[in-house]
Amino acid sequence: MASARKSSRSNGSSVSRGGRFVLCVRNKEYPVSLEVRKVYPVIADTAAEKHDLVRIIDESGEDYLYPAEYFVVLRLPQSVKRAIAKAS
Repeated sequence: MASARKSSRSNGSSVSRGGRFVLCVRNKEYPVSLEVRKVYPVIADTAAEKHDLVRIIDESGEDYLYPAEYFVVLRLPQSVKRAIAKAS
């Protein structure tokens, strides 16, 4: 079951100060929670990163951990980061 593999939610972490975003390139086990080719904001979680996980705000509007291999980190200009943040 896909939801069984979701890891715990954060306890109030904030979106990465650097405005880090990732592009979903795979959603095999989470088709309801993740959309392929969609940009997601990353929430800083150094403990998760040590386990090759990334914390994002998914389609439910909540933050969850997913395998880092499902995403590609995007390097965006500040103007694009601001535009994405305003649209959220």
